[in-house]
Amino acid sequence: MIDIIIPNYNGASLLPVCLDALRRQTRQDFQVLVVDDASTDESVALLRQHYPEVQILQLTQNSGLAKAINQAITKTEGEYVVLLNNDTEADPRWLAELVGALERQPEYAFAASKLRLYDRRDVLHSAGDGYAINGVPFNRGVWEVDRGQYDASVDVFGPCAGAGAYRRAALDHVAIDGRVFDEDLFMYCEDVDLNIRAQLAGYRTIFVPTAIVYHMLSATGGGSLASYYCGRNFILVWSKNMPATAISKYFFAFFKQQLRITFEAVRHIRGAAARARLRGQIAGLRALPQFIAKRRQIRQRQQLADAQFIAVLGK
Repeated sequence: MIDIIIPNYNGASLLPVCLDALRRQTRQDFQVLVVDDASTDESVALLRQHYPEVQILQLTQNSGLAKAINQAITKTEGEYVVLLNNDTEADPRWLAELVGALERQPEYAFAASKLRLYDRRDVLHSAGDGYAINGVPFNRGVWEVDRGQYDASVDVFGPCAGAGAYRRAALDHVAIDGRVFDEDLFMYCEDVDLNIRAQLAGYRTIFVPTAIVYHMLSATGGGSLASYYCGRNFILVWSKNMPATAISKYFFAFFKQQLRITFEAVRHIRGAAARARLRGQIAGLRALPQFIAKRRQIRQRQQLADAQFIAVLGK
């Protein structure tokens, strides 16, 4: 069985496109759980009236994306967990291609979709996610016109959790204190953090170019909120996860990148997003002791040698 988990916060205007696309999937051996993070719009009423096949986990308090997904994972039991943003439209063969890749290739634990822009359907948003040595995550192929240059099924660093498939056994293994996603990150970079932990634990991700999803891009987030949490979490994810060898080798690159972010934000200090980015960096520095304390548990699960891990950074 496949469990599709869709996190939702005030997404009543988005859910019909997303859920109607799931109704059109060529593969139907799945159940959908929408975890509603204390929405104040008509999301839950919409689901109950028009999508009776969908299970609802209604949270009474907004606790952030990471915690919402964690709670949803504990409410499901399928062999495969598929995470899907509410601001997406999946191609009819998306699920069959994505999970099918894991079924055919047991050496892979995660599978990454090909994400294109919803309003410019020939433009890529992600052909699998990567992580740079300076602590900045990136999307392969982002903003490129899709001319087939990413049509090979290859290893990538990890999936974007906006449309990714995961073996439950692998998620259980890399979970810390029973939590797949780090709830202290709240939102943004929670999937990056998971991808790093999975890589260190020796798990591989396959990019599935035929599993296509159209993404509306931060329809339920973005702006100053994204700037704050990216400013904060870039620091925390790198400091928490990077092996000591990588820290000693790439600390200057990480520090230089943080200075670049700071100077760029100061240049645009009149903008709300720039000020939010600076506040995020300060918050990240304040939270460093809390996140550094988590390193021991990650090292205990590490199976990939430091040199092997370093070799996959930037890809």
